[in-house]
Amino acid sequence: MKFAATDPAAASRDLGALPEWNLTDLYDAMDAPAVRSDLDKALADSKAFETRFKGTLDAHARAGGAELAEAIVAYEKIEELLGRLISFAGLVYSGNTTDPARQKFYGDVQEQITTASTHLLFFGLELNRIEDAILEGALANDRLAHYKPWIDDIRKERPYQLEDRVEQLFHEKSVTGRGAWNRLFDETISSQKFEIDGEMLGIEATLNLLQDSDGAKRKAASEALARTFKDNLSTFALITNTLAKDKEISDRWRGFEDVADSRHLANRVEREVVDALVDAVRAAYPRLSHRYYAMKAKWLGQESLPNWDRNAPLPSADKRLIPWSEAKSTVLDAYGQFSPEMAEIAQRFFDGGWIDAPVRPGKAPGAFAHPTVPSAHPYVLINYQGKTRDVMTLAHELGHGVHQVLAGPNGALMAPTPLTLAETASVFGEMLTFKSLLEGATDPARRKIMLASKVEDMINTVVRQIAFYTFERNVHLERRNGELTSEQLGEIWMDVQRESLGPAISLHEGYETFWTYIPHFIHSPFYVYAYAFGDCLVNSLYAVYEEAESGFQDKYFELLKAGGTKHHSELLAPFGLDATDPAFWQKGLSVIERMIDELDAMDD
Repeated sequence: MKFAATDPAAASRDLGALPEWNLTDLYDAMDAPAVRSDLDKALADSKAFETRFKGTLDAHARAGGAELAEAIVAYEKIEELLGRLISFAGLVYSGNTTDPARQKFYGDVQEQITTASTHLLFFGLELNRIEDAILEGALANDRLAHYKPWIDDIRKERPYQLEDRVEQLFHEKSVTGRGAWNRLFDETISSQKFEIDGEMLGIEATLNLLQDSDGAKRKAASEALARTFKDNLSTFALITNTLAKDKEISDRWRGFEDVADSRHLANRVEREVVDALVDAVRAAYPRLSHRYYAMKAKWLGQESLPNWDRNAPLPSADKRLIPWSEAKSTVLDAYGQFSPEMAEIAQRFFDGGWIDAPVRPGKAPGAFAHPTVPSAHPYVLINYQGKTRDVMTLAHELGHGVHQVLAGPNGALMAPTPLTLAETASVFGEMLTFKSLLEGATDPARRKIMLASKVEDMINTVVRQIAFYTFERNVHLERRNGELTSEQLGEIWMDVQRESLGPAISLHEGYETFWTYIPHFIHSPFYVYAYAFGDCLVNSLYAVYEEAESGFQDKYFELLKAGGTKHHSELLAPFGLDATDPAFWQKGLSVIERMIDELDAMDD
């Protein structure tokens, strides 16, 4: 089975030819000889690496650092190979998570990569046992100094690393533990069907109906989601309880104090910074979401909105489907106005078969940009259905893709960006696209629709994601006292939804189950605050851009090119921004508030 682009004639005639990605830049097929060959090579190279370097790192550091640098170079090459294999397997699986052949392939590759990487576990652990003074002396070697940002990141893990054999046990059991529960969630979600007017739909098509112009369809979609989620509550509750307990065990063994501290460490962001963000957003709920939804209820002629009308289009909204070609030109034009180089990089995704856009049975829901490895290129998955939000999703994911391309030259170890900063380019890409469209909206009614849509997107990105983070915190804290029933999980969900959405949104029976389908809770606990971090950061960054006379684009590209080599404080300093300052978050939130002010003034 090859994974090249399909015949464009198969695409929807309303949306035009929708591209499917061409994965042959990684491997030709699941059964390609190169896959088997590289899996064998990865295991052999990992074993040889362990034999050559285990127990030698301290001596190499004391000898001046040249051989330690050689070890890191060899390690990076193996990580690159492992990354290529798991990227391919993951992308193939995302294309149809219900296909047994793909399920088996993904599972088999995961297992074999875990086996190979077990032989590499010693490296970071042993590196962290080198005394600071010895390592500092070794870093005088230029080749080793190149990897200082990566070494510094590894050293931050020192207080939380365990004895080697315990680390090995945790690592090997991840396949049958956390990884297995992740797969169960994915396959359960992708195989679910939702009955609406006698038709069975997948989750993406059903969620899409929540933005339909017909209120009866929105209500029917919400009720169908609730029915199917309820039928699967025991499975989702078991997955959530198991993964929360799994995380608690790991955190306890490693010595993390707070339930989210491991995520903060991975994001290279201080707990105090995240707490300041969360406090600022929660304090702003009345000024943002509560106020906006009250305005929207009035626009729709209601005292309050049922939960299925939260994202309903306004009566005068453009209901036409946006063809793929228009979405493409909209985003590329917006990128090009900011920087021709940015548009040129984004163009590669369209020209090279790096995007998978159609909705298909079994395809992973949502959207993502996968960086793969520096020797290849990123891939973007979206589920394009022709809505304005789908165009913004394309702009968002291409922002990630541009960032990943620019950071790639840092190599496999230093290209990856912490989640908090990884959302910068994506949200900035959305903002560029929105501002470009807004400039072209001369009709006041059209401007109102666009502003309202952007405010809703920002509320979904900031308010909703912080509510999700609050839900996760409460679940993980309560899980320490024992298993949570599905009813308890529903109660926690409803509490945070009431707080964040406000009195203008009526939460109807069945909505208590909607926590079940959020993939970030399963795959990346506490990931969600990164969206709010990125949105507020970009709001502040864009304000600097609008005020800057020249040079902003160059500084912005330097930020993206840095990848994971610099802390957020270093990257934001050239723009005069400081995420540790509480006023920083207020500045970002005030951008949303000003848009709501403008909408309010239009009603006067």
